[in-house]
Amino acid sequence: MATRVACLAILNYGGRPLLDEALHSVTRQDFADYEVVVVDNGSADDSVGWLREHWPQARVVALEHNVGVTAALNVMVQAAGDAEFVALLNNDVELDPSWLAHLVETLRAHPQAAAAAGKLLRHSDRSVVDRVGDELQWSSACFGRGAGQADRGQFEDPGEVFSAGGAAALYRAAALREVGPFDERFFAYLEDIDWGFRARLAGWGARYDPRALGLHHGGATLGEISPFSMYHLRRNQVWLVVKNYPLASLVRHAPAVALFNAVQIAGALRSPLAKVVLRAYRDALGGLPRMLLARRAIQRGRRVRPRDLEQIVLRSGRPW
Repeated sequence: MATRVACLAILNYGGRPLLDEALHSVTRQDFADYEVVVVDNGSADDSVGWLREHWPQARVVALEHNVGVTAALNVMVQAAGDAEFVALLNNDVELDPSWLAHLVETLRAHPQAAAAAGKLLRHSDRSVVDRVGDELQWSSACFGRGAGQADRGQFEDPGEVFSAGGAAALYRAAALREVGPFDERFFAYLEDIDWGFRARLAGWGARYDPRALGLHHGGATLGEISPFSMYHLRRNQVWLVVKNYPLASLVRHAPAVALFNAVQIAGALRSPLAKVVLRAYRDALGGLPRMLLARRAIQRGRRVRPRDLEQIVLRSGRPW
């Protein structure tokens, strides 16, 4: 089989009702030279059988059990083979027919961009922004750029973003090979920000193109804030800082990081998730030896100066 220019890979976990809409959109892209792959992460809802019966044009990679979001993303990258570009997609997105064409054009026009994101709107209310790339504050707060804002045309200019984010992004395969896999120790949540940070440290960037439109259900697979999501968010946020912040940046922004974590702990102590959050911080500390080893390799290969990061990481943004 000839190598395709792009591979559109969809991650599915127990989301059979979502797949029909997602596949209708990804199989109707204007850009002609691409393959569609669905990586099923151990679903128990007969997603695999349904896919093979109703969508034979999509290649299915069926994992025996749920290996976590992060490990499944790495399977998706591997499944893309020698494709020049790899789209990593949630099963709860619906893409405009020109989505792939616009993002391929963007990455070819910006050879130093590791990934590109388009404008995602909320499926339930298309006048509201779901995200237009991802942002990071020096406090370590991470969030979808523009999330929850009314779409009034304020995001119509293309440009640089901190990272392309999850849900729907197109990655350059050369960057994926150079930066390395998503960190499977994260299991779920913030693995895309972590990869984007590592890509930045290695000299890559990320782009936003408002012409690449999509709709996102949001939380349809993993749900909204829960003990599972809160645990992984709090733990992984600590690891994100330990691995990626250059020493000069860590020293400079330590007060913001400390305040952010103090606010998280104080808030948790007044909530039903107190034990979950405290366990997350305990396990974050327990994982520090491994994260410090990872940090050594990441910082040794760093190609950007800390002051360059000041241009893209935010000092302030939406409230915590």
